[in-house]
Amino acid sequence: MTLLEFLNQKDRMAASNGICLTEIREGYAKAEMTVEERHLNGGDVCQGGALFTLADLAVAAVMNSHGLLTFGIENTIAYHNSGRLGDHLTAEATLTLNHHKLPYCEVKVWNQKGDLVASCTGLAYRKQAEFKFDALM
Repeated sequence: MTLLEFLNQKDRMAASNGICLTEIREGYAKAEMTVEERHLNGGDVCQGGALFTLADLAVAAVMNSHGLLTFGIENTIAYHNSGRLGDHLTAEATLTLNHHKLPYCEVKVWNQKGDLVASCTGLAYRKQAEFKFDALM
């Protein structure tokens, strides 16, 4: 099973909210979702938790793309523009520091028009335990 398949199947929170990984390379990952009614908050824009889950799935993929089991320990997110019903959102995560214990990444969430919706940083703890998968994609 590839890392992409594993995370798309095993991250049940993301999957149940229509969020999926579409690309993983070593040090890079992309996750996507379309804003649906279930993602809207009381102000009729995409709820911050949905945006965070989208970014977090990309973080998980990029952090684990090196084959060692890695868990997030701190993430921050800033919301720049609202996601609206029907928007197609893409989160792109890039590994900024491939530290052997505390890797760090940055994520940008864009809508289909190229507007920056959110930005996120992720810090993780890398265990010295192999994370076995057949390939990234």
